[in-house]
Amino acid sequence: MKQPLTLIVDDEPDIRELLEITLSRMGITTHSAADVSSAKLLLVQQEFDLCLTDLHLPDGDGLQLLDYIQQYRPNLPVAVISAHGNMDTAIKAMKKGAFDFISKPVDLITLRQLISSALKLSVTPTGPSLQLSRSSSVSRLLGKSEAMVQLRDKIEKLSRSQAPIHIKGESGAGKELVAKLIHQQGPRNDKPFIAVNCGAIPHELMESEFFGHKKGSFTGAVADKQGLFQAADGGTLFLDEIADLPAVLQVKLLRAIQEKKVRAVGAQQETPVDVRLLSATHKDLAAMVKGGEFRQDLYYRVNVIELLVPPLRSRIDDIAELARHLVSKLAAANGLKSPKLSDEAISVLKQYSFPGNVRELENILERAMALYDGKVITKEDLNLPIHSATSSLLTQAGEYDPSQVSLENYLEDIEKQAICEALEENRWNKTATAKQLGMTFRSLRYRLKKLGLE
Repeated sequence: MKQPLTLIVDDEPDIRELLEITLSRMGITTHSAADVSSAKLLLVQQEFDLCLTDLHLPDGDGLQLLDYIQQYRPNLPVAVISAHGNMDTAIKAMKKGAFDFISKPVDLITLRQLISSALKLSVTPTGPSLQLSRSSSVSRLLGKSEAMVQLRDKIEKLSRSQAPIHIKGESGAGKELVAKLIHQQGPRNDKPFIAVNCGAIPHELMESEFFGHKKGSFTGAVADKQGLFQAADGGTLFLDEIADLPAVLQVKLLRAIQEKKVRAVGAQQETPVDVRLLSATHKDLAAMVKGGEFRQDLYYRVNVIELLVPPLRSRIDDIAELARHLVSKLAAANGLKSPKLSDEAISVLKQYSFPGNVRELENILERAMALYDGKVITKEDLNLPIHSATSSLLTQAGEYDPSQVSLENYLEDIEKQAICEALEENRWNKTATAKQLGMTFRSLRYRLKKLGLE
């Protein structure tokens, strides 16, 4: 079997020798260059499986070499070596398409992990295998709209990188599904995918949950416990609702990302971890940074690349396909024959604004399946407002047009969206939602029943 071939680019002889010895022990052949021009010449002469390049070189920098490789060898994974503390340049490199980065002084364990992950990408899938990968992605992320086609293309591209990705989108739009697809299509797909809702962990337990703890480190710590970072080692850690992290954890998370090491509560030493970080929130992180609620430096680390998941109302043409898929899935889960959706039912669904997105669509269909006559799901079974898709435009514009929709329906839309958003923020805890909205629990229950949200 052919040995992998790696290009090492660094102007320091000691660093080149260290990298050559380390890769040789891993069974990897290397060629070295001391500057950009020499590296370009080798790239013309050889087909490499990986490139390791320093950022500061005598006749240019690693970013110039990265641009060259992106243009002429787009499938070649590039990892940049940055000086300690020079994270901004390393992040810039990842935005440009670098696979990953490693800081000087080079940690050999981290280096080996990086190389192993990168070499999994050296063989670009072609032909049937690529088509299989794409069809798998389509089957999990439904929709033929332009927005979904673009999203699937971005997922396929971003899965080849190790750059932290911040997945932005409204509640219920499918952010966790997107994170899973990025993991499944990447080189870490044989390792764990660990998802955690940051808002669901009590603040006093967060450090232990994220980084683990040693036996006896605090009252109740009766045994050593592995943290989420250690559980995801080699794989992907998905931090959902990252905006809910308290300030203390934001500092510790920032250090874990920068150093690629974590320290368990009560431990004396840090442990190296190899984790790809994905995050998501339905809140506006940039606005939270301006308001002082989220650390700016952490924002730049987790938001190296931003990926937007479109709301359901912006891809109306996908609703019919999604609805039929969800009905089939719900029927199979309950051991039932999949019912049909009437044309009128599909039409009503297309006219609805879906403040809760795909998750709300699934809830609506699940309720309809409990009410329908056993043959066809009708628009009456859906129990939705009949007014048109102008409701979504009204929500966006914030203006009322009496020629398009009645005042009663318009106000009902606003109330429904406000309640849905509050329920999402409080993770469907009705007591907390009622308190946030300034109403009694009984009043909230009445409104949920009236609006068909119960």
